[in-house]
Amino acid sequence: MKKAVLIPDSFKGTMSSSEIISIMKERILHYHPECQIVSIPVADGGEGSVDSFLTALGGEKIQVKTKGPWNEEMDSFYGILPDKTAVIEMAASAGLPLVGDRKDPSETTTFGVGELILDAARKGVRKLVIGLGGSATNDAGCGAAAACGVSFFDKDGNKFIPVGATLDKIAHIDTSTMNEDVKKMTITAMCDIDNPFYGDTGAAAIFGPQKGADPEMVKVLDEKMKHLASLVSTELGIELQQIPGSGAAGGMGGGMKAFFGAALEMGIDVVLNTTGFEKLAESADMIFTGEGKIDTQSLRGKVVIGVARRAKKIGIPVIAVVGDIGDDISAAYDEGVSGIFSINRVAVPYKEARPRAKSDMSLTIDNIMRFMNAIKA
Repeated sequence: MKKAVLIPDSFKGTMSSSEIISIMKERILHYHPECQIVSIPVADGGEGSVDSFLTALGGEKIQVKTKGPWNEEMDSFYGILPDKTAVIEMAASAGLPLVGDRKDPSETTTFGVGELILDAARKGVRKLVIGLGGSATNDAGCGAAAACGVSFFDKDGNKFIPVGATLDKIAHIDTSTMNEDVKKMTITAMCDIDNPFYGDTGAAAIFGPQKGADPEMVKVLDEKMKHLASLVSTELGIELQQIPGSGAAGGMGGGMKAFFGAALEMGIDVVLNTTGFEKLAESADMIFTGEGKIDTQSLRGKVVIGVARRAKKIGIPVIAVVGDIGDDISAAYDEGVSGIFSINRVAVPYKEARPRAKSDMSLTIDNIMRFMNAIKA
């Protein structure tokens, strides 16, 4: 094997994408020391997304002072890739780990995320990728928009910065006041969920509880999201509830669309487009990918299938190394997956399997390499 592309997703709570790549690389080079390895860590939009892109493509990590989820001063960051694309993960300024025990999605803000966007814009960046994941907020991106100059007014004409609890106080939105540099940016938001803005499967109902919302707060937040959606429809002509993924990250998906004109795309598609996957994979003998579990949900376009679809077009075989294999995944082969292998070597509960995941991954790749060598022999 002369060239291999390694592009696995993380195994959530077990191994990061970079850790998996390191294990795969070590075993492949053991059998094929001359093999050219192309590593593409997968960013899912949450924590680690900036580092994943910088690892894959190079670039610079920019340190910035921003507001945190509780409007406190904090150290944050984003990345600028060699082609001058900026990569932001909203978790860097509005992430759930940043609030500690003070979880309250009715009061937390995405203002700091907007400050990151603004800083990149002022540096002349014209293309931005933003990861929507791991947020502590439910302000529908109003904080981020306000930081970039969008004006929100109450019924008395007073300008204010909305949070989840005050979305229903917004009576008028003026996007014309947005910073001119931000207006020039083309923004793509990484969004792997299709939840609507509000309702039983909306931002507050599905994600509010993990951010600290009790059932009563969920109802209140949901009603306030409905108000904002109605106002955005009337004033901006955008039907947020009809946009798949508008409920992502406390409604940040909808806010990025409404206030910034962002495109919402599956994370793996953003990774493949941004890294120039087809060019990197050119003349590869094999592509190794994977995710924690491949099942029917995977078939809607998560990492393994996203990679396989692109690989199929350029005629390169794909091996998926996964944790678990669900039922009814035969369609994955039609999408371009050549083989699926589970690292679960013994039937044990997840609690017991997790500590041995790295060694099991190594042994599984070793097994695959032995088999490939035997076939060639």
